[in-house]
Amino acid sequence: MCVPGCQEAIHQALSRDALSRRRVFAAAAGFAATAVAPSPGVAAPRPGRRVIDLTHTMSVDIPTFDGTPGIAMMRLKELKRDGYNLYEWRLNEHSGTHLDAPLHFSDTGISTDQIPAETLVVPLAVINVADKAATNPDYRLSRDDLAAWERRHGRLPDNACVAMHSGWARHIVDTAKYVGQDAGGVMHFPGIDPDATAWLIKQRKIAGLAVDTLSLDPGNSKDFRTHVLWLGSGRWGLENVANLDSVPANGATLVVGLAKVKGATGGPARLFALA
Repeated sequence: MCVPGCQEAIHQALSRDALSRRRVFAAAAGFAATAVAPSPGVAAPRPGRRVIDLTHTMSVDIPTFDGTPGIAMMRLKELKRDGYNLYEWRLNEHSGTHLDAPLHFSDTGISTDQIPAETLVVPLAVINVADKAATNPDYRLSRDDLAAWERRHGRLPDNACVAMHSGWARHIVDTAKYVGQDAGGVMHFPGIDPDATAWLIKQRKIAGLAVDTLSLDPGNSKDFRTHVLWLGSGRWGLENVANLDSVPANGATLVVGLAKVKGATGGPARLFALA
């Protein structure tokens, strides 16, 4: 099937008496190739891609930042009685695998419904710091970690999501380990260093950050500086991401399925990696 505009290109080419048949078909083929070329920074689709679910199952048992249940479900309708099943949810925006919108840390930031759809389907760059986090629960993904990734894989793709793989997702079945709260009430889990965050804002064109922990900031942070910098710059963040160990360091595409709720500061997300 000829792509839109292809027939016009052929007609114009044929109208030139001196144009050879070879040049006619070259013109048409060139137009088609241009029409379907992927946007810069977006991985081209290819047959046979795996779909990897990066989402933890939401439940009342999933760990949350403040320890309160992230969701409560009340049955409103029952099949035997009403002819169909229906639940009402009471939901914390920032529980389970979820997105932080800029509005979460800025009164002037955009809400979830204002995030452009094209910024939610992006290249995914996975920075593996699991070995370092295994010996230091307070580990912060650093500027050096980003530099090491670029030495191996090249420059971080434009409009990408940079994801920290700390190995923490496997602890989500153990709330005490996942939260890491000590006797003084301080949490201990890995996060992204504010210096690395500032560098990504200034030196790279990145759409989002993602972590496999409760927060973009490490658990022992007192000022949530990464949140302040990143969300304050108009970008989004993902927390409690699952299965990053199943995604290649480079080359995958992230798809963020997000409820479009007016004025929301964030919300649970269904995340997929196409790899």
